[in-house]
Amino acid sequence: MQGTVDGFTHGPVIPVLAFLAACLGAALGLRFTVRSPRTARSFRTGRLALGALSIGSGIWTMHYVAMTGFTVVEAPLSHDKPYILAGLAVAVVMAGVGLFIVGYRGATRMALITGGTLTGLGIASTHYLGMAGIRFRGHFTYETPLVVLSVLIATTAATAALRAALSARVLLSGLGAGVMMAVAVTGMHYTGMASLGVHLHPTAPGPTSGHVPSD
Repeated sequence: MQGTVDGFTHGPVIPVLAFLAACLGAALGLRFTVRSPRTARSFRTGRLALGALSIGSGIWTMHYVAMTGFTVVEAPLSHDKPYILAGLAVAVVMAGVGLFIVGYRGATRMALITGGTLTGLGIASTHYLGMAGIRFRGHFTYETPLVVLSVLIATTAATAALRAALSARVLLSGLGAGVMMAVAVTGMHYTGMASLGVHLHPTAPGPTSGHVPSD
C-alpha cells in the first residue's frame, strides 16, 4: 500500500526555520575556519574543532527542524535515538575532517575539493541516517537519480562555500559563504525528500523501517 507523504505539514515556516538554523551553524563554523590560518598553530586545532562543531550542529539541526514538518498521513512516526546521535556525530566528524584539510593545507584546489566533498558527504550521511532511524509500519524507497543529485548538490555547494569563505575579505562575503553552505544542507535535504516513496504494511505486527534504493 502506497503511503501519502506531506513534507510541509506546517507550511513554509518550518523550511525557513531549518534554513536559518543551517545558516547560523555554517556562518559560525566558517568564521572559525577563516580565522584559523591567522592564529598560532597551537590554537588552530581548537578553532577548527569549534568550526566543525558549529557546522555539524547546523547540519543536524536543519535536518531535524525540517523533519518536524514531515508526516506520513496514514501512519504515526517515531525516531530511533541511536540514529539521531549517530547523525550528529557523523556531521561533526565529516565537517571536521573537511575543515582540517583546508585549515592546514590552505585554499589549494585539491584541498578545497577534498574538504568540500567530505563535508558534503557528511551532510548527506546525516540526512540518510536520520531517515533510516524513522520507525513506522512500512518502509521507504528512494529514486536513485534524485539520491545521487542530492549528494552532488551537497558536495558542490559545500565546496563552493569553503572556497568563498577562505577567499572572503569582508564580513558580508563570509556571510555569503554561510548562506552557500546552508544551501548545500537544505538543497540536499529537500532533494533527498523529493526522491522518497513510502510503502505501508497494514498487517505488520509492529513498526519497521528501511529504505531500498530503486531506479
